[in-house]
Amino acid sequence: CEKEPSSYMWIYILLGNMLRGIGETPITPLGISYLDDFAKEENVPVYVACLHTIAMMGPMFGFLLGSLCAKLYVDIGFVDPGSITITPQDSRWVGAWWLGFLIGGATSFLSAIPFCFLPRSLKKPEEANKDKTSHGYSSVIMPCIFQSQLICPFLSDFYNSLRKVLGNRMYFTFLCCSLLQFSGFIGFLTYKPKYMEQQYGQSTSKSNFLIGMTSLPPVGLGIFLGGLIMKKYKMGIVGATKFSFTMSFLAYAIGLLHFFVGCDNYVVAGMTVSYE
Repeated sequence: CEKEPSSYMWIYILLGNMLRGIGETPITPLGISYLDDFAKEENVPVYVACLHTIAMMGPMFGFLLGSLCAKLYVDIGFVDPGSITITPQDSRWVGAWWLGFLIGGATSFLSAIPFCFLPRSLKKPEEANKDKTSHGYSSVIMPCIFQSQLICPFLSDFYNSLRKVLGNRMYFTFLCCSLLQFSGFIGFLTYKPKYMEQQYGQSTSKSNFLIGMTSLPPVGLGIFLGGLIMKKYKMGIVGATKFSFTMSFLAYAIGLLHFFVGCDNYVVAGMTVSYE
């Protein structure tokens, strides 16, 4: 290049993703609380499973959309398609990655409209949430700076809530397990398309399509079946913990088979073999 690129479009991508994250964050914590407060106790696992299943279907359709956009040239609408001399199989090909943001953003905006029509409060079922009581935090000793109503009473409430949540040993253990599971799953989902491109010579479009059709639907189906099983057998906290441990142990045991699957490295001059 004769000069350094001076585009600042990455700032728009950064701000857009920041706004998207802010908008998506309340769905899981507040949505689950909403279901937990206004649904029958035996139906909550199924409803939560449905929520997470739909959350898995989103990335699946995202991969399929990415597969479609990757087949289109990045400057579609600005250049003559007949003048493009390369194909999606060419390493120099750049797909219309930006098109997915427009489609996904418009869809997110339209799907957010029904939330405006949810009632402020619902009538709780009489048999639900009988064992849920509010606990006071007046016995917790806080620094004077947090107790001051002039600075920010929110900090006091947040500190008390965080201390209570992290003090729950079962929840804290579950949180650590979830972090490990998602770390492995995200790494798998991130690098598997590249692995398929390099080892099997697939295009970006084809690899995204295969990931969307093979990796995510089983996860969504498993979450939904787990919710149905919990509803059918009316599992409590201990029963759900044993069920989660058994399924996780089987998943990790099967995951060990990945160590026995692999491909030979490509012959690359200067890396895997000498130039001679």
